[in-house]
Amino acid sequence: MKKYLILLVFGVAFHLSANAQKNSSLQQFSFILGNWEMKTTKGKITESWVQNKVELSGKSYRHTLNGDSVLMETLLIKKINGNFYYCSNVNGQNNGETVNFKLISTENNTFVFENATHDFPQRIVYQNLGKDELLAWIEGERNGKKGKSEFRYQRKK
Repeated sequence: MKKYLILLVFGVAFHLSANAQKNSSLQQFSFILGNWEMKTTKGKITESWVQNKVELSGKSYRHTLNGDSVLMETLLIKKINGNFYYCSNVNGQNNGETVNFKLISTENNTFVFENATHDFPQRIVYQNLGKDELLAWIEGERNGKKGKSEFRYQRKK
C-alpha cells in the first residue's frame, strides 16, 4: 500500500510539474495579450490576443476612417510537435489555408517565427517594447526583392 501511495504522489507531482512547464512556456508570449492599435493614414489596424490553457489566439482588423472594419487575419500561437508556431489564416490568401511559422529565436524580447517556403513573408517578428508598446514586422523576399513592413502598436486602454 505504501509503495502505491509513493507512486501516486510522484505521479501527481510529475503531472503538476509538466503542466507548470507547459504553461510557463506559453507564458513567454504573455506580453502580447490584450488589445493593440496602430494608427495609419487610412484609419487603424488592431490586433487582439487572448490565452487559454494550450494556445494564444488573436484577430487582426483593418478599420477605415469612417469606422468600417474588416477582419484581416485569424492567428494562433501554439505548440505543434514540441515547437511553438505562429499560425496565420489571412482572409483571401493561401486558398483559405492556415500557414504555420516556426519559432526560431526568442532573444532580446524579440520572437522570430519563420517559414522559409512561404511566398511572403518568410518571417513574422514580435518585439516586446514594454507594457504598452509592441513592434511587429513581416519580412522576406518576393520576386527576388527583399521586403519588410512594420507595425508599431500601442496598447488600447
